[in-house]
Amino acid sequence: MEYISTRGEAPALNFEEVMLTGLASDGGLYVPKVLPVVDKDEMTSWIGLPYDELAFNIMARFVGDCIPREDLKRIVSASYRDFRHSAVAPLKQLGHNEWVLELFHGPTLAFKDFALQLLGRLLDYVLERRQQKVIVLGATSGDTGSAAIEGCRHCDNIDIFILHPHNRVSDVQRRQMTTVLGDNIHNLAIEGNFDDCQAMVKASFSDQAFLPAGRSLVAVNSINWARIMAQIVYYFYASLALGGPAREVSFSVPTGNFGDIFAGYLAKKMGLPIKQLIIATNVNDILHRCLSANDYSQHELVPSLSPSMDIMVSSNFERLLFDLYDRDGKAVAGLMKSAQTGKMVIDEDRLTKARELFSSFSVNDELTCQTIAEVCDTCEYLLDPHSAIGVKAGRECRHDLIVPMVTLATAHPAKFPSAVVKAGQSSEPILPHHMSDLFSKKETFSVLPKDMATLHKFIQDHTSSI
Repeated sequence: MEYISTRGEAPALNFEEVMLTGLASDGGLYVPKVLPVVDKDEMTSWIGLPYDELAFNIMARFVGDCIPREDLKRIVSASYRDFRHSAVAPLKQLGHNEWVLELFHGPTLAFKDFALQLLGRLLDYVLERRQQKVIVLGATSGDTGSAAIEGCRHCDNIDIFILHPHNRVSDVQRRQMTTVLGDNIHNLAIEGNFDDCQAMVKASFSDQAFLPAGRSLVAVNSINWARIMAQIVYYFYASLALGGPAREVSFSVPTGNFGDIFAGYLAKKMGLPIKQLIIATNVNDILHRCLSANDYSQHELVPSLSPSMDIMVSSNFERLLFDLYDRDGKAVAGLMKSAQTGKMVIDEDRLTKARELFSSFSVNDELTCQTIAEVCDTCEYLLDPHSAIGVKAGRECRHDLIVPMVTLATAHPAKFPSAVVKAGQSSEPILPHHMSDLFSKKETFSVLPKDMATLHKFIQDHTSSI
């Protein structure tokens, strides 16, 4: 399996190299040179498989011969062993042909665990074999950071630096990061928003001259292909549970950085019968504006009740553009250059092609609260604000009531108690037992200005010796 850059200039790499590289040397993102396709007979044979076995069957196609099959099978199985539901990703019914896929039973109560429990173990395996030490650098709008720390904290070959926007994540999200103590764990609160954090990470990957000798950067954000690969699996899992491949299924996806829904797009291209993919955004709606009105202008970021989606620069959208422009790296490079000026315009014929599969809807805080309350009243099911946005968008955009609509429930409601109370619930949702002491633990983090030199000096000063 070879991977190529969306901007066409970087060398092709194998899976292991892509996992350790993150951003391509030309500034693009890596995607498979040829996407594997699964026929209906093989998909049918997967019906009823436990989650980890299904995951292995799908991921092995992307890993190729970089990791022996038995080792990969062991890694994948271990990645989902500690999820707190035996189904790993259970489906819950809200209404007629309306479902939520619960992706919050991992150790940090968010869908990011599906990818980052795996990525941490893959890195541990590869780095130990190569006798190599790296620096994990990531930006988080709330959930990636804790999942990355949980997935990587036990690895002796990694120093972890996670940037989050200061005072713009929930208290639970922050504490899930800042109460995990270790000499190799560094939480950095940046005086800016998530897009600022993400821009600092991307700039650091583009020029790594500041790093201590013998070190390189590894990405844990969804620019890392291994993240996307892991997220493809639960689309297959949900579809096969609801009658696939003989039956089409639609998905509504709470979307900020476009990685999760891009995984659904890839599942469709691999042969999974997906009828519709719905881009569900909050008030920071650049993806909805782009799809509905070809407006990719960057507005001022607005803090919302769904902070994990408070994103205006959706990195993975570049991967979709690469396909829409027939994998023309030069064309994509030009588009991304124009996006930096806020003037990116997609050719209408390309946008029409995207609209054949994708729909979109923007949900403000008021509608988010209304949806939480409505779902709780009608079926006694409590949604977190991000999942509520997905449910609302699915209800507004679905084309066909005969086709099952699955909303990805991306986080546990206890991570966003203020939003739940604002929606009219009488009390805050309770954290699961294994996190009951979260607010009594000591926090450790550093507040830094939005300044590259300061960030790089901090990394230099806090990287462990080789």
